[in-house]
Amino acid sequence: MSVLVGFDTRLVVQGMGTAGAFHAKQMIEYGTKVVAGVTPGKGGSKVAGLEQVPIYDTVEEAVRLAHANTTVIYVPPPFAADAILEAASAGIELIICITEGIPARDMIKVKYVLDLEYPEVVLVGPNCPGVITPGQCKVGIMPGYIHKPGGVGVVSRSGTLTYEVVGQLTKLGLGQSTAIGIGGDPVKGTDFIDALAWFANDPGTSSIFMIGEIGGDSEERAAQFIKDHIDKPVAAFIGGQTAPPGKRMGHAGAIISGGKGAASDKIAALKAANIAVAATPAEMGTTLAKVLGL
Repeated sequence: MSVLVGFDTRLVVQGMGTAGAFHAKQMIEYGTKVVAGVTPGKGGSKVAGLEQVPIYDTVEEAVRLAHANTTVIYVPPPFAADAILEAASAGIELIICITEGIPARDMIKVKYVLDLEYPEVVLVGPNCPGVITPGQCKVGIMPGYIHKPGGVGVVSRSGTLTYEVVGQLTKLGLGQSTAIGIGGDPVKGTDFIDALAWFANDPGTSSIFMIGEIGGDSEERAAQFIKDHIDKPVAAFIGGQTAPPGKRMGHAGAIISGGKGAASDKIAALKAANIAVAATPAEMGTTLAKVLGL
């Protein structure tokens, strides 16, 4: 089993520029069905090395002619919000937005429109590495070779730490069901609770690793959700433990402000929910292994 992406994913790449084309090739090599690309004004053209992928002017054409059901967005920040809404209006129900630097005001509008007009649409990101179901499908920028099919569901605000925990898990012989990078922006689509609920209901996921970071209260809410609703083994790590208050660290949402969002608060909430928390990034894999009795 898998969460969000798998063998039935038919992907359209919005923004088939340098980055989009590079990662489209990587996704195809992994086995993902990339059925179309969208670059306005370049419909009917060909991309070097991707001649088998038709290019359309609109997502509507990609859905109608190539039967795309999922999109990945590499559109530049000023236009990415419109790209998300275009995909939703075309009937795409899974939108994975890689673009970093989308203005928060734009994303507030996107969230409002999606919630009001397209409640069935799942948005992952923006500013995320994507989603991968090992051995089946990868959508995004993550290195596929470090992943291994298995039962650990991974959800993370940090792309780099996602790769780190996956690499550790794979070396320990712990494969992954699906890894979801939710991104580190303050305004985004999928949050921890969404992913945790998917993993809880997925028979192919037997345990979960969650990576949070400073800023906001998503991790605290996730801890309570795990305590109330998840009966599968869970381990976690919180990044930014040495970050000073008031200074943004890396992601736009990674900032301690108003006395809230500190790593210590999140770690305390997780431990109060009886969730094992890795002390350092190097101990993420072994922390879950201990929870599993390995």
